[in-house]
Amino acid sequence: MILIIGVTGTGKGLLAFDLAQSIGAEIISIDSMKVYRRMDIGTAKPPKKARQRIKYHLIDVVEPSESFSVAAFLKAAYEAIEQITCRNKSVIAVGGTALYIKALLYGLFEGPAADEQIRAELQTQAKAEGLEQLYRRLKEIDPQAAARIHQNDAKRIIRALEVYELTGKPISSFQQQWDIRERRDERRETKYKCTIIGLRREKTEENKRINARVKKMIEQGLVDEVKSLLAEEKPPSLQARSAIGYAEIIDHLNRKTTLEDATEIIKKNTRRLAKNQRTWFKTFKNVNWLDVEPKEPPEKILNRTKTLLVARGS
Repeated sequence: MILIIGVTGTGKGLLAFDLAQSIGAEIISIDSMKVYRRMDIGTAKPPKKARQRIKYHLIDVVEPSESFSVAAFLKAAYEAIEQITCRNKSVIAVGGTALYIKALLYGLFEGPAADEQIRAELQTQAKAEGLEQLYRRLKEIDPQAAARIHQNDAKRIIRALEVYELTGKPISSFQQQWDIRERRDERRETKYKCTIIGLRREKTEENKRINARVKKMIEQGLVDEVKSLLAEEKPPSLQARSAIGYAEIIDHLNRKTTLEDATEIIKKNTRRLAKNQRTWFKTFKNVNWLDVEPKEPPEKILNRTKTLLVARGS
Protein backbone atom coordinates (compact mmCIF):
# COMPACT_ATOMS: atom_id res chain seq x y z
CA MET A 1 0.00 0.00 0.00
CA ILE A 2 1.12 3.53 -0.81
CA LEU A 3 -0.12 6.02 1.77
CA ILE A 4 -0.17 9.72 0.85
CA ILE A 5 -0.60 12.13 3.76
CA GLY A 6 -0.46 15.89 4.28
CA VAL A 7 -2.45 18.73 5.76
CA THR A 8 -5.60 19.96 4.07
CA GLY A 9 -5.02 21.66 0.73
CA THR A 10 -1.48 20.41 0.03
CA GLY A 11 -2.47 18.70 -3.22
CA LYS A 12 -2.34 15.12 -1.98
CA GLY A 13 -5.65 14.25 -3.66
CA LEU A 14 -4.37 15.30 -7.08
CA LEU A 15 -1.14 13.38 -6.54
CA ALA A 16 -3.11 10.26 -5.56
CA PHE A 17 -5.18 10.53 -8.76
CA ASP A 18 -2.16 11.10 -11.01
CA LEU A 19 -0.25 8.23 -9.39
CA ALA A 20 -3.25 5.88 -9.60
CA GLN A 21 -3.56 6.61 -13.31
CA SER A 22 0.15 6.06 -13.80
CA ILE A 23 0.44 2.69 -12.02
CA GLY A 24 -3.10 1.32 -12.42
CA ALA A 25 -4.13 1.62 -8.77
CA GLU A 26 -7.37 2.21 -6.88
CA ILE A 27 -7.74 4.85 -4.18
CA ILE A 28 -8.98 4.61 -0.61
CA SER A 29 -10.05 7.94 0.89
CA ILE A 30 -9.07 8.43 4.54
CA ASP A 31 -11.34 11.33 5.34
CA SER A 32 -14.00 11.45 8.06
CA MET A 33 -16.31 13.75 6.07
CA LYS A 34 -15.93 12.55 2.45
CA VAL A 35 -17.87 9.47 3.56
CA TYR A 36 -21.10 11.51 3.51
CA ARG A 37 -23.27 11.54 0.42
CA ARG A 38 -24.19 14.93 -1.10
CA MET A 39 -21.61 16.72 1.04
CA ASP A 40 -19.44 17.36 -1.99
CA ILE A 41 -18.30 20.96 -2.21
CA GLY A 42 -17.46 21.55 1.44
CA THR A 43 -15.47 18.30 1.75
CA ALA A 44 -13.55 18.89 -1.51
CA LYS A 45 -14.36 15.48 -2.93
CA PRO A 46 -12.58 14.42 -6.13
CA PRO A 47 -14.51 15.59 -9.21
CA LYS A 48 -16.99 13.14 -10.73
CA LYS A 49 -14.84 12.89 -13.86
CA ALA A 50 -11.92 11.71 -11.73
CA ARG A 51 -14.10 9.11 -10.01
CA GLN A 52 -15.27 7.84 -13.41
CA ARG A 53 -11.65 7.25 -14.47
CA ILE A 54 -10.28 5.86 -11.18
CA LYS A 55 -12.14 3.69 -8.66
CA TYR A 56 -12.39 5.37 -5.27
CA HIS A 57 -13.37 3.72 -2.00
CA LEU A 58 -14.79 5.21 1.24
CA ILE A 59 -16.47 8.14 -0.53
CA ASP A 60 -20.28 8.53 -0.41
CA VAL A 61 -20.87 5.52 1.85
CA VAL A 62 -23.32 6.90 4.46
CA GLU A 63 -26.17 9.39 4.66
CA PRO A 64 -25.51 12.80 6.27
CA SER A 65 -28.11 11.92 8.91
CA GLU A 66 -25.97 8.97 10.08
CA SER A 67 -22.89 8.89 12.28
CA PHE A 68 -19.64 7.27 11.20
CA SER A 69 -17.00 5.88 13.53
CA VAL A 70 -13.33 5.00 13.29
CA ALA A 71 -14.32 1.36 13.75
CA ALA A 72 -16.72 1.59 10.79
CA PHE A 73 -13.97 3.20 8.72
CA LEU A 74 -11.51 0.41 9.56
CA LYS A 75 -13.98 -2.32 8.64
CA ALA A 76 -14.74 -0.68 5.29
CA ALA A 77 -11.06 0.06 4.61
CA TYR A 78 -10.01 -3.54 5.29
CA GLU A 79 -12.75 -4.78 2.95
CA ALA A 80 -11.69 -2.33 0.24
CA ILE A 81 -8.03 -3.35 0.48
CA GLU A 82 -9.01 -7.02 0.14
CA GLN A 83 -11.16 -6.27 -2.92
CA ILE A 84 -8.43 -4.23 -4.59
CA THR A 85 -5.69 -6.78 -4.00
CA CYS A 86 -7.97 -9.57 -5.26
CA ARG A 87 -8.13 -7.63 -8.52
CA ASN A 88 -4.30 -7.54 -8.55
CA LYS A 89 -4.37 -3.76 -8.30
CA SER A 90 -2.15 -1.50 -6.23
CA VAL A 91 -3.66 0.31 -3.25
CA ILE A 92 -3.22 4.05 -2.76
CA ALA A 93 -4.61 5.42 0.50
CA VAL A 94 -4.84 9.19 0.79
CA GLY A 95 -6.05 11.52 3.47
CA GLY A 96 -5.66 14.02 6.20
CA THR A 97 -7.76 12.56 9.03
CA ALA A 98 -4.84 11.64 11.26
CA LEU A 99 -6.84 9.51 13.69
CA TYR A 100 -8.10 7.33 10.83
CA ILE A 101 -4.60 7.03 9.38
CA LYS A 102 -3.12 5.92 12.70
CA ALA A 103 -5.93 3.44 13.18
CA LEU A 104 -5.30 1.97 9.73
CA LEU A 105 -1.60 1.58 10.52
CA TYR A 106 -1.71 0.53 14.16
CA GLY A 107 -5.30 -0.37 15.04
CA LEU A 108 -7.70 1.29 17.48
CA PHE A 109 -6.62 2.43 20.91
CA GLU A 110 -8.38 0.59 23.71
CA GLY A 111 -10.94 2.69 25.51
CA PRO A 112 -14.33 2.06 27.13
CA ALA A 113 -17.23 0.96 24.95
CA ALA A 114 -19.81 3.54 23.95
CA ASP A 115 -22.63 4.35 26.33
CA GLU A 116 -25.64 5.37 24.26
CA GLN A 117 -27.44 7.08 27.16
CA ILE A 118 -24.50 9.30 28.10
CA ARG A 119 -23.83 10.04 24.44
CA ALA A 120 -27.46 11.01 23.83
CA GLU A 121 -27.43 13.30 26.88
CA LEU A 122 -24.27 15.04 25.64
CA GLN A 123 -25.76 15.44 22.16
CA THR A 124 -28.86 17.00 23.69
CA GLN A 125 -26.70 19.38 25.70
CA ALA A 126 -24.77 20.33 22.57
CA LYS A 127 -28.00 21.23 20.79
CA ALA A 128 -29.43 23.13 23.77
CA GLU A 129 -26.33 24.94 25.05
CA GLY A 130 -24.12 24.98 21.98
CA LEU A 131 -21.07 22.86 21.21
CA GLU A 132 -18.77 25.59 22.52
CA GLN A 133 -20.01 24.89 26.06
CA LEU A 134 -19.05 21.23 25.78
CA TYR A 135 -15.68 22.17 24.32
CA ARG A 136 -15.07 24.57 27.22
CA ARG A 137 -15.82 21.72 29.65
CA LEU A 138 -13.41 19.44 27.79
CA LYS A 139 -10.64 22.04 28.09
CA GLU A 140 -11.17 22.05 31.83
CA ILE A 141 -11.07 18.29 32.36
CA ASP A 142 -8.66 17.27 29.58
CA PRO A 143 -6.67 20.17 28.11
CA GLN A 144 -4.38 17.75 26.28
CA ALA A 145 -7.27 16.22 24.36
CA ALA A 146 -8.84 19.64 23.75
CA ALA A 147 -5.59 20.81 22.13
CA ARG A 148 -5.88 17.95 19.64
CA ILE A 149 -9.60 18.25 18.95
CA HIS A 150 -11.06 21.04 16.82
CA GLN A 151 -13.70 23.13 18.57
CA ASN A 152 -16.26 22.20 15.87
CA ASP A 153 -15.55 18.45 16.00
CA ALA A 154 -18.73 17.43 17.81
CA LYS A 155 -18.13 13.71 17.49
CA ARG A 156 -14.71 13.71 19.15
CA ILE A 157 -15.67 16.29 21.80
CA ILE A 158 -18.66 14.18 22.83
CA ARG A 159 -16.61 10.98 22.79
CA ALA A 160 -13.94 12.56 25.01
CA LEU A 161 -16.56 13.71 27.52
CA GLU A 162 -18.29 10.34 27.34
CA VAL A 163 -15.03 8.54 28.23
CA TYR A 164 -14.53 10.88 31.18
CA GLU A 165 -18.09 10.29 32.42
CA LEU A 166 -17.62 6.52 32.16
CA THR A 167 -14.15 6.20 33.70
CA GLY A 168 -13.33 9.40 35.57
CA LYS A 169 -10.17 9.48 33.46
CA PRO A 170 -9.39 11.80 30.54
CA ILE A 171 -9.39 10.22 27.09
CA SER A 172 -5.82 11.46 26.61
CA SER A 173 -4.67 8.94 29.25
CA PHE A 174 -6.00 6.10 27.10
CA GLN A 175 -4.45 7.65 23.99
CA GLN A 176 -1.07 7.78 25.73
CA GLN A 177 -1.34 4.03 26.19
CA TRP A 178 -2.11 3.82 22.47
CA ASP A 179 0.95 5.94 21.65
CA ILE A 180 3.15 3.63 23.75
CA ARG A 181 1.74 0.62 21.92
CA GLU A 182 2.21 2.41 18.61
CA ARG A 183 5.89 3.10 19.31
CA ARG A 184 6.27 -0.57 20.15
CA ASP A 185 4.44 -1.54 16.96
CA GLU A 186 6.71 0.70 14.87
CA ARG A 187 9.50 -1.76 15.58
CA ARG A 188 7.36 -4.40 13.91
CA GLU A 189 5.64 -4.29 10.54
CA THR A 190 2.28 -2.61 10.28
CA LYS A 191 -0.77 -4.62 9.19
CA TYR A 192 0.05 -3.80 5.56
CA LYS A 193 3.38 -3.28 3.88
CA CYS A 194 3.25 0.46 3.40
CA THR A 195 5.31 3.26 1.90
CA ILE A 196 4.26 6.62 3.32
CA ILE A 197 4.60 9.73 1.16
CA GLY A 198 4.05 13.10 2.84
CA LEU A 199 3.40 16.33 0.94
CA ARG A 200 4.56 19.44 2.73
CA ARG A 201 4.37 23.13 1.81
CA GLU A 202 5.54 26.30 3.52
CA LYS A 203 2.96 27.49 6.03
CA THR A 204 2.38 30.84 4.28
CA GLU A 205 1.84 29.08 0.96
CA GLU A 206 -0.47 26.57 2.60
CA ASN A 207 -2.57 29.38 4.08
CA LYS A 208 -2.87 31.02 0.65
CA ARG A 209 -4.09 27.75 -0.84
CA ILE A 210 -6.63 27.27 1.95
CA ASN A 211 -8.01 30.79 1.52
CA ALA A 212 -8.29 30.32 -2.25
CA ARG A 213 -10.00 26.96 -1.85
CA VAL A 214 -12.61 28.32 0.57
CA LYS A 215 -13.35 31.18 -1.81
CA LYS A 216 -13.80 28.67 -4.64
CA MET A 217 -16.16 26.54 -2.50
CA ILE A 218 -18.42 29.54 -1.94
CA GLU A 219 -18.37 30.32 -5.67
CA GLN A 220 -19.22 26.69 -6.50
CA GLY A 221 -22.38 26.86 -4.41
CA LEU A 222 -21.57 25.72 -0.88
CA VAL A 223 -24.46 27.76 0.54
CA ASP A 224 -26.99 26.04 -1.73
CA GLU A 225 -25.48 22.65 -0.90
CA VAL A 226 -26.00 23.28 2.82
CA LYS A 227 -29.55 24.57 2.23
CA SER A 228 -30.35 21.39 0.33
CA LEU A 229 -28.98 19.18 3.11
CA LEU A 230 -30.97 21.02 5.78
CA ALA A 231 -34.16 20.64 3.72
CA GLU A 232 -33.89 16.85 3.56
CA GLU A 233 -36.44 14.72 5.42
CA LYS A 234 -33.65 13.51 7.72
CA PRO A 235 -31.39 16.50 8.46
CA PRO A 236 -27.63 16.13 8.90
CA SER A 237 -26.43 14.53 12.12
CA LEU A 238 -24.53 16.54 14.70
CA GLN A 239 -21.36 14.92 13.37
CA ALA A 240 -22.03 16.01 9.78
CA ARG A 241 -23.25 19.49 10.80
CA SER A 242 -20.01 20.11 12.69
CA ALA A 243 -17.82 19.70 9.59
CA ILE A 244 -15.78 22.78 8.78
CA GLY A 245 -17.57 24.72 6.07
CA TYR A 246 -20.98 23.35 7.00
CA ALA A 247 -21.16 24.53 10.62
CA GLU A 248 -20.26 28.08 9.59
CA ILE A 249 -22.74 28.21 6.70
CA ILE A 250 -25.47 26.84 8.97
CA ASP A 251 -24.77 29.73 11.35
CA HIS A 252 -25.05 32.09 8.39
CA LEU A 253 -28.37 30.58 7.31
CA ASN A 254 -29.58 30.96 10.90
CA ARG A 255 -28.69 34.66 10.59
CA LYS A 256 -25.94 34.47 13.19
CA THR A 257 -23.32 35.76 10.73
CA THR A 258 -23.13 37.37 7.33
CA LEU A 259 -21.88 35.26 4.43
CA GLU A 260 -18.70 37.34 4.32
CA ASP A 261 -18.03 36.69 8.01
CA ALA A 262 -18.91 32.99 7.67
CA THR A 263 -16.43 32.69 4.80
CA GLU A 264 -13.66 34.24 6.89
CA ILE A 265 -14.48 31.94 9.81
CA ILE A 266 -14.25 28.92 7.49
CA LYS A 267 -10.81 30.09 6.38
CA LYS A 268 -9.69 30.59 9.98
CA ASN A 269 -11.03 27.22 11.14
CA THR A 270 -9.46 25.44 8.16
CA ARG A 271 -6.11 27.04 8.91
CA ARG A 272 -6.49 25.90 12.52
CA LEU A 273 -7.25 22.38 11.29
CA ALA A 274 -4.10 22.45 9.17
CA LYS A 275 -2.10 23.51 12.22
CA ASN A 276 -3.52 20.59 14.23
CA GLN A 277 -2.74 18.22 11.36
CA ARG A 278 0.85 19.43 11.21
CA THR A 279 1.16 18.66 14.93
CA TRP A 280 -0.33 15.19 14.43
CA PHE A 281 1.91 14.37 11.48
CA LYS A 282 5.04 15.27 13.42
CA THR A 283 4.36 12.13 15.47
CA PHE A 284 4.23 9.93 12.37
CA LYS A 285 7.32 7.81 11.74
CA ASN A 286 8.89 6.55 8.51
CA VAL A 287 7.34 9.28 6.36
CA ASN A 288 9.08 10.19 3.11
CA TRP A 289 8.41 13.93 3.03
CA LEU A 290 8.33 15.82 -0.26
CA ASP A 291 8.69 19.58 0.13
CA VAL A 292 6.61 21.13 -2.65
CA GLU A 293 7.47 24.48 -4.22
CA PRO A 294 4.66 27.08 -4.56
CA LYS A 295 4.28 26.73 -8.34
CA GLU A 296 5.65 23.24 -8.80
CA PRO A 297 3.63 21.54 -11.58
CA PRO A 298 1.71 18.34 -10.73
CA GLU A 299 3.67 16.28 -13.24
CA LYS A 300 6.93 17.14 -11.47
CA ILE A 301 5.46 16.15 -8.08
CA LEU A 302 4.30 12.87 -9.65
CA ASN A 303 7.73 12.17 -11.13
CA ARG A 304 9.46 12.91 -7.82
CA THR A 305 7.03 10.56 -6.09
CA LYS A 306 7.63 7.74 -8.58
CA THR A 307 11.39 8.18 -8.26
CA LEU A 308 11.08 7.92 -4.49
CA LEU A 309 8.91 4.80 -4.76
CA VAL A 310 11.43 3.12 -7.04
CA ALA A 311 14.22 3.98 -4.61
CA ARG A 312 12.19 2.44 -1.79
CA GLY A 313 11.43 -0.67 -3.84
CA SER A 314 7.68 -0.03 -3.81
